[in-house]
Amino acid sequence: MEQQNNGAFAIESNSIDYVPENKRHGSVADLFTLWFCTNIAPLAVITGAMSVVTFGLDVMSALSAIVAGHFFGALFLALASAQGPQVGIPQMIQSRAQFGRYGSLLVVGFTTLIYLGFFISNIILSGKTLNTVMPAINIELATIIGAVGATLMGIIGYHLIHSFNKVGTWLMGAALLIGFVLMLRQMNADVLAQGAFNLSGWFAMFCICAVWQISFSPYTSDYSRYLPKEIGVFKPFIMTYLGAAVGTIFAFCFGMVAVSVAGGSDAMAAVKDSTGWFGVVLMVLFLLNIIGHNAMNLYGAVLSFITAVQTFVGQWIPNKTVRMAASVLVLAASTAVALWASHDFIGHFLNLIFALLFILVSWVVINVLDFYWLNRKCYDIGAIFADDGGIYGKYNIKALSVYALGIVVQIPFLKNAFFTGVWADVVPNVDVSWIVGLVVTAFAFVLLNKPQPVGEK
Repeated sequence: MEQQNNGAFAIESNSIDYVPENKRHGSVADLFTLWFCTNIAPLAVITGAMSVVTFGLDVMSALSAIVAGHFFGALFLALASAQGPQVGIPQMIQSRAQFGRYGSLLVVGFTTLIYLGFFISNIILSGKTLNTVMPAINIELATIIGAVGATLMGIIGYHLIHSFNKVGTWLMGAALLIGFVLMLRQMNADVLAQGAFNLSGWFAMFCICAVWQISFSPYTSDYSRYLPKEIGVFKPFIMTYLGAAVGTIFAFCFGMVAVSVAGGSDAMAAVKDSTGWFGVVLMVLFLLNIIGHNAMNLYGAVLSFITAVQTFVGQWIPNKTVRMAASVLVLAASTAVALWASHDFIGHFLNLIFALLFILVSWVVINVLDFYWLNRKCYDIGAIFADDGGIYGKYNIKALSVYALGIVVQIPFLKNAFFTGVWADVVPNVDVSWIVGLVVTAFAFVLLNKPQPVGEK
């Protein structure tokens, strides 16, 4: 299981197994570049534009909602990321310490499905973007190229993903700065006067931004687990927090400013219109970033899938060959779905994936409280891999009950493409279900558990 070569293009030798402390390496600053770069993508630009197009906010109101939402949501993402150096294992297998060996399967299964959904949707998006940049490449071939590119990066794994985002931070950061300069030259009093503050619109945008950050939490420690344990918790926390929040704010505001100065409702078209010839450069960089971001979706989905399979196979620890084979399997199945699916199917499919995100809220609360409060930042790694779950058992009834409660209490407040709860409009046009789930889960977990005494492990 030893990792002999840490070069960017060396295929990662680990899969879901523990990374020994004598094999830890890397810089905590890598977490900033990873989470900064990966969030500068077309979907973030398009979502940021919603603050103006959908919710009718003025520029300053939109800016405040975007900043507040991302800085709030990134707290949970960063708290999950900071666990990686302390435990040395991927995020989903760590869930066994919280829910039990078999009890964790529910969370692992949902997470695998969600990130497979994101992988497929980004395959389609990368294909369309490549076809736009190079029309000579038909959409089917463009889709395959995007899928294979992301899969190759995901197969090589941890080090290439980090290296790609180190370089990407400078390229994407510089490109967006140039784009901002070009767009802000067109900003005037008339543009600033467009829209107006409204509480429901502001809060809706705040919620979208917060949930955006929370949705990354199930695979954050996948990218911090190789860091030395002695760096502690604060450094990985703050690097992840600032990288994720600032990078996404940057991208969201880019879309918001673009539609404000160019008009219309198509954010990517507004970017091209308001940046002139430089818009072509931005499209090429966005394409590369979609592929890089999708490598993370594949990598996380594969680790989650392997975790689910390994649950039923005793103490077998899959090696890199298994991870590579699983990646190829996911590539084949996902590309087939992407090529087969109709436009309407994809729309419904994405609605389903986004609808499922509400199940992550309870998990992230339990994850944070269990690690930092209940178990004092220490897990028994041997027990996590034990056939019977060791001290964590096969099922943690308390945690599973709290998890179920956190999901159920959200249902009356849910509002998505498939379901509208009876109290969905308690705040008009705002989905507050995740806030209800977050608060109820936290209270229930604290009431049902007693933390370890300080110093006891």
